Parts: sequence; C-alpha cells; structure tokens
Amino acid sequence: MQFSSIPGLDEVKERIINAVKSNHLAHALLFHGPEGSANLQMALALSTYLHCQNPSETDACGICPSCQKMAKLVHPDMNFVMPAPGDEKEDDDKKKKVDFVASFRDFAIHQPYGNISDWIYFNEIDKKQLNISKGSARNIMRTISLKSFEGGYKIMMIWGVEYMNTAAANALLKVLEEPPEKTLFLLLTSQPEQLLTTILSRTQKVMVRAFSDQEIKDHLVSEGMSSREAAEQIAPLADGSMREAYRMIDQVQDENTLQIRDWYRDCFSLSISKLISRADDFSKKDKEAQKSFLLTGLNVLREVMLSKSQLIALMRSGAEERDFIEKLGIHVLDADKIADMYTQLNTSHYHLERNASAKILFTDLSFQLARILRRKTD
Repeated sequence: MQFSSIPGLDEVKERIINAVKSNHLAHALLFHGPEGSANLQMALALSTYLHCQNPSETDACGICPSCQKMAKLVHPDMNFVMPAPGDEKEDDDKKKKVDFVASFRDFAIHQPYGNISDWIYFNEIDKKQLNISKGSARNIMRTISLKSFEGGYKIMMIWGVEYMNTAAANALLKVLEEPPEKTLFLLLTSQPEQLLTTILSRTQKVMVRAFSDQEIKDHLVSEGMSSREAAEQIAPLADGSMREAYRMIDQVQDENTLQIRDWYRDCFSLSISKLISRADDFSKKDKEAQKSFLLTGLNVLREVMLSKSQLIALMRSGAEERDFIEKLGIHVLDADKIADMYTQLNTSHYHLERNASAKILFTDLSFQLARILRRKTD
C-alpha cells in the first residue's frame, strides 16, 4: 500500500509525510474518519513508507523487499490487532485458536474500505459480540517487548480500537505513553467519541476526511470500475464513502431499506402475526446486522424529513425507495411522528448494544412504532 494508491486526500498525505521528514511523528497515532474513508489505507501507506528501504520525498518506492512484504501485509515488523468474538472476561490463550490476523490481512487487501459489519460477514461470525480483550492487550505487550526483526520501526496497528474493553485499554495506557524505542502504535476508528479520554489524550489525531464527490468520480473512472456517466450518478449518492461507491457499482440492492419499508407497512396495518414473525427473523441475525437494520430505519426517517422539506439534493435514497419515502412523508408521517419514531429506534439501538434480548426488543419496538404510525394527526 502506497500513498499514491489512495484517491485524493492530498492534504492528509502531505501532513503525514511532513511529520515523518521533520521527525515529529508521534509514537501513537489515532486515524479517525467516517466509515468508508481511507483510515486503513492511510495507516498502511504510512507503515509502508516507514519500512521502505528507498523512500522518495513523497512515497515509498514500492519495489524494495520491504515494500513487497507490505503489499502482502506480511512484513515481520507489522503487527495487527482487531475485534474478535469471545467473552470479554475469557483469557485469549484459552480461546479456540482462530487465525484472525491472517484473515484480517486478506480483508484489508480485498476490502480496504470495509467496516465492522463487513468484517463480521467476511469471517462468517454468527451472533457474537466483538471485543478487543485484556488478553489481546497482554499479547500486544509481549509483541512490542521483542526487538524489531529488520532493525526499523515495530508497528502495532489496532483496527476498530473502539471495541477495546476498559480492562484492555487501561492495561495499555502506560505503554502508549512510553513505548519502547522505535515502536509505533496506529489506532484506527470511525467512532473516536467511544474511546476513553485516557486513550485519546495519549494519541496524536490524524483526521482522514470523507472523499469528495470529485475524488470518488475520478477514482472510479481511472480504475476502470465505471463509466464517467455512471460515476457522476454514484458519487453524490455515496456521500463521501468509497465503500458505498463500491457497493453501488456492484449493484448490491439495499435489502435493509426494502425490509424497513415492509416492516413499517406491517406496523401501520398492525399485522400482529407478521410482526411476531419479523421479530423471530430479527433475533436470528447477528448483532451487527441487527444494529445495521435499526440504523437503516433511522436513515429512512432522515430521507422522509428531507423529502418533506424539499431538500431533494441531499437525499441519498435510490429511485426504487424514493416513491415509498415520499408517500410515507405525505400520507403518514408529520414532524412529531418522525421525532417520536426516531427516539424509539435510537433507544432500541442503545439497548441492543447493551445486550438486550433482540426478540423482546424488536417486538416491543414494532408495537411502539405501530402506535405512532396509527396515531391521528392533529
């Protein structure tokens, strides 16, 4: 991975390279930005640049042995930690051994803009909450205590650092503040607000902004992934997320939005048997899929509000969903109902993250939404 392979973001690349050349690179960096940004790619490009044997002023050479190893993410001084399933209190040494590091290398190469949900589906992890445990923290400590294999930087990348539990985070505070010589921590997240302030205070922040529409268009066309005409349509809908742009190119239908449409209709008609059946189906999904479903419900409400406010240019829904959204706003929802539904969905998402019973939660939520949707408008 080289800086030149990342579309646009020239100001971010320049800031990172200048920090390296001026010897102002902090020993713990927090790469943060919205989902679908180049968080992961930017951190990997920095790692390649630091390991490169013949770097230029602006990038790694891409051809030396170290760059070749980094291209496959098998450099011996490049270490990865990522969220994995398991009991937060369980010792990692006693868990069933699964090579998530090898899986992550493959994931990072083939889905560089992927999020946690993509990681779960990539590994077929079913209905298990992810975390970075205290056992993982102990493994980190053991790894960085060893000398560098090739004499350069020893890099520890923690992807999805917001999944680190409190015990693990506290175990790493001292080493984040005073790591061994030539040890670099790269922490990656799309939700920095979920990190402990003690972690935030020990890192230098690297904000990786969302892609501009022009950067997405140029990338899709230059890589031969779409025509200029298709890229013109995709870029605004992607809303700065390269992940969404790739998804739309692959013409993956947003099943969640279609299911939300049918769910809202069942709530409005108070079809009890269908709502109970939906609760059963919902409880069989893994936790990340459940949370994603509720977030889609919130996004549909956002689209309805934009439609009612005549802010069509800001809407991100496709043509297939637009008709349903417009009718929902005209015939069913007013501002008060939208606000009440938003509160119910957001509260359910909060409780789901704290391991509420999915079936009970979804059943109750369905009847709460039915009450709101069927309420007479003043």
